[in-house]
Amino acid sequence: MSTSTTLPGGTWTLGDSAVSRFGYGAMQLAGPWVVGPPADHDGAIAVLRAAIEAGITHIDTSGAYGPHVTNELIREALHPYPAALLVATKVGADRDAEGGWPTARRPADLRRQVEENLRTLGVEALDLVNMRMGDAQGTRPGSIAEAFETLAGLQQQGLIRRLGVSNVTPEQVAEARTVAPIVCVQNMYNLAHRHDDDLVDALAGDHIAYVPFFPLGGFSPIQSQELSAVAARLDATPMAVALAWLLQRSPNVLLIPGTRSTAHLHENIAGAGLSLSAEDLAELDRIAL
Repeated sequence: MSTSTTLPGGTWTLGDSAVSRFGYGAMQLAGPWVVGPPADHDGAIAVLRAAIEAGITHIDTSGAYGPHVTNELIREALHPYPAALLVATKVGADRDAEGGWPTARRPADLRRQVEENLRTLGVEALDLVNMRMGDAQGTRPGSIAEAFETLAGLQQQGLIRRLGVSNVTPEQVAEARTVAPIVCVQNMYNLAHRHDDDLVDALAGDHIAYVPFFPLGGFSPIQSQELSAVAARLDATPMAVALAWLLQRSPNVLLIPGTRSTAHLHENIAGAGLSLSAEDLAELDRIAL
């Protein structure tokens, strides 16, 4: 499968692997509310293959998506995986019959989830596993040590290559790092939600990636209007501006926008390459105030 390497942002090294800073998040490939199969199975396969053909080498997934649906789609579309591809997954939550996301962080739960990810992705070792904390409403205080020690043990057994954390507080990041090295932090962060500004910069200094999710999530109506006004002036979409701002925020920021459409995938790639001037950035920075 031929690929292109002309993606905005260049690359970042996760552990010992250089990945495209523009990646792809697979959550939207599952059915409504991230439950069940996609309405367009062939379209989902096409999006995944188009991502690889565009040069994307970082795909984000989770066994909880579907559950197992996005992993199985990734395997069907891309296995045997290109050598340059890194597939990141998450553990720490299950799905219930109502579509909820109950936490599952006991050692036995985490081992089961790792084994399920290995099986559904069709690999002997997972490239990257993020330990997800908090809940669907956001981060929550509390110790990550026991859960992360379990993942570190599975890493020592050769089932996991790299470790990260997701939906975490700065204190949990620090605690995890006392247990084992991490290569990334995956949190909600965007133009309107700048609570992790200090964390982004601190991680950059330690060469640890920061992977924001919901690039347009949680904006107030006023903030959305401000973003739309900047986008209109630049003859761009709000998503393009939001993605471009994230790429220019810090070199350790990696993007994982999701989509079900190959056309939208290419729109996101083009949008993330938008060049923002100092004046644009100053105006965008006021959105979070």
